[in-house]
Amino acid sequence: MRNPKWHRDEIILALDLYSRMEPGKMNKSHPEIIELSEILNRLPIHDVRPDEAKFRNPSGVNMKLNNFKAFDPTYEGKGLSRGSKLDEEVFNEFQFDTNRLHKIAQKLRAISEDQELAYQLYLIENEDDREFEVSEGTVIYKLHKYRERDTSIIRMKKEKEFKRLGRLPCEACMFDFFQKYGDLGYKYIECHHRIPLSEFSSKTKTTLKDLALVCSNCHRMLHRKVDTLSVERLKRILVS
Repeated sequence: MRNPKWHRDEIILALDLYSRMEPGKMNKSHPEIIELSEILNRLPIHDVRPDEAKFRNPSGVNMKLNNFKAFDPTYEGKGLSRGSKLDEEVFNEFQFDTNRLHKIAQKLRAISEDQELAYQLYLIENEDDREFEVSEGTVIYKLHKYRERDTSIIRMKKEKEFKRLGRLPCEACMFDFFQKYGDLGYKYIECHHRIPLSEFSSKTKTTLKDLALVCSNCHRMLHRKVDTLSVERLKRILVS
């Protein structure tokens, strides 16, 4: 069986290195290519790797970098012709936005260096990419969801709001689980992390003001455009 196809997050890391290397120095023995191979092997994306020995090895990483040459108008040679449609899409997306490319890549590298965090992110289920717009990538989105599941701070947030209001309505649509379901819904509400993914990193510390209490439906809608849709914007959509 073949190893899984390259994921968007992996391609971003490869493109980041490509943008920083001289084309003539790209080979499987280059220290930075070997380092990237190690990072990709630690990244919490693929838990099934049929051919572990070849999974994102230096030879495969070097080939991926050389695929970008075929899409690069500044490269005078030909480059490899086996690049995927996703390779080309990611290249075109970041061709003139290398600052954002480097920023995302740095976050991914930092996550891969924290082995305990990476393990926890492996446990977060993958979302269907066709349903969600997550330009920052799957791994950072998983980190967002992981922070939303910090039971201690979520409990503190609920207790604070219940003490203030005497109930726990959704901050977007005002739905109240207790009012609708009685005792079954008493003190039930979900928690959404307000910080945009573009500002999220492994160093992000969650505070009470970073959290919003929302119903299940609103939470799902917020995650559909988690890069851009705020609780306040969703509330205005509902009102209009």
